[in-house]
Amino acid sequence: MPNITYVSHADERTVVEVPVGWSVMEGAIQNDVAGIVAECGGGCACATCHVFVDPLWIDKLGEQTVMEQDMLECTAIESTERSRLSCQIKVTSNLDGLIVHLPENQS
Repeated sequence: MPNITYVSHADERTVVEVPVGWSVMEGAIQNDVAGIVAECGGGCACATCHVFVDPLWIDKLGEQTVMEQDMLECTAIESTERSRLSCQIKVTSNLDGLIVHLPENQS
């Protein structure tokens, strides 16, 4: 299983094995990673699973959908070019080692 590293706003790292096919959000929720709220359960409807993708990984992810782009306008912390909704990042074997940084808060 790919390892995903979640970095808290306080720079604490949590490494989680996430099954291929799950989302980065599901990996966080199923492993009690603090900082991912996921109020909508992964439906791309709440923006409470906002993450900042590490610069080394941003180009390795697929394109954002229009829906994700729209939801990124609703994040509690201002989004950047590295912003993604973790519910929209599907884990593949190519994402082994992915690093995502969590914002200070989600709401």
